[in-house]
Order: sequence, then C-alpha cells, then structure tokens
Amino acid sequence: MSFLDLFRRHPKKPAVLTPYCACVVAAAGSSSRMGGIDKLFASVDGIPVLVRTLQALSASPYINEITVVTRRETLLDVGALCRGACLPKVTQVIVGGDSRLESVYKGINQLPAKVKLIAVHDAARCLVPRAVIDAAVVAAARCHAAVPAVAVKDTIKEFDGEFVTATPDRSTLRAVQTPQVFRAELLRAALQKAMDEGWEVTDDSSAVERLGATVALTPGNERNIKITTPLDLKVAEALLQEDAL
Repeated sequence: MSFLDLFRRHPKKPAVLTPYCACVVAAAGSSSRMGGIDKLFASVDGIPVLVRTLQALSASPYINEITVVTRRETLLDVGALCRGACLPKVTQVIVGGDSRLESVYKGINQLPAKVKLIAVHDAARCLVPRAVIDAAVVAAARCHAAVPAVAVKDTIKEFDGEFVTATPDRSTLRAVQTPQVFRAELLRAALQKAMDEGWEVTDDSSAVERLGATVALTPGNERNIKITTPLDLKVAEALLQEDAL
C-alpha cells in the first residue's frame, strides 16, 4: 500500500489522528494575468474557482476549519459565495494585505488558540486532490513542516542578463504546491520574522526554511494546477471533463 493509499481508504474519518488544523486560503491576489477576469469567481465546469477550492479542502477530515483572506473590494462577494455554497468549515472571511505574505500573516493571526497546525493554500488551486491535502497534514504533524511537490519536467536554466550561467541537475529539483502545512508556532515565528526584516519570499516554506527549520516534501499531484491565466481555466475544464468520461 502506497503512502497516498492510506488516505483513500477512509473518506469520512481520519486514518491518522492529528492535531487541530486550520487552513488559511490566500484569496487576495489581483488576478493580473487573467485578462480582466477575477479568477476567484471564474467558472470551472459551472462552479466558481474559489468554491471548488473550498469544497476540496472541506472534504479532508484533517482540515477542521478554514479562513479565507481576500481583498477589501471582494469581501462581501466572497462571504456571500461561501454562504451560498454551504461550507460549514469556512469560519471567517477577512481582508488581507498588500502582499501575499501580509495576507497570510493576517490570516494566521485571526485563528483561535486551539489551532496547532496551519495549512496555507492558494485559492486558485481548485483541483487539489484530497490525498495531497491529507498527506501534507499528517507529515506536518510528525515533523513540523510539510510541502507537497512534483518532479520538474523541463530543463531549468540560470541566467544573467541574456546569457545562461548554469543548468541545475533536474533530478534534484521539485516544483512545490499547496497546501503547505506547519506547526502553528513555527509558521507564526517565520512570518513574523519575514515581516519584520522585509524578506522576499515566494511561498511560506521559504520563510520557515530561513529560520533553519527542516521542511519535508510530500507527494504532490500534476492535477493540482494553479489558475493564473485564462488558459489554465481551459486546462482545469478539460481535466474535469476527463474525470466525467
């Protein structure tokens, strides 16, 4: 039995006992590459992207509650969307900050004291499989920080200006996804340090790594795409239509 099979056998209850886990959903982006479309409300096979994301997270028995962090101008619409979709695990919708880091930081600081694990998920990853979520939470409960990842298919080049400076060994590279899951006190310390010192980080695990903590990699999934451009919407639609066949 594989690592992921462990989480497919019991769809309604956890296969492993874990501490109370809250998920912060980063939904405060500007959708700048969507050609004027707000990706949160864009339809994927008849269901808005954000609703699909929240449904996927809610399906995991390891996620106990969800906080959505969004822009001030979409606060009321996101709240109405969550209420209309009947998502009882969504406990609050709050206003984020000027950056993803600030938005996640605000989200984790609104969580109750009983939260021991914090998952951070991109709102635009609406096709995340339950097994990916479950594996990351269980691993974080064991080793404090876990990030789903997939192998890199393309050859990666480092460059300076217009010239290649290095070609890293592709076998040592991984593309990370979300949800990224951490012990609550570790993530709070890392993001506080990042805010105080103005660190440029592209994901939450980068801040945790800079504190010197070890981050485990768990199995990601190529279907766990991030909706960034209109083409990604078409890819997501195609994947769902493939499931229906």
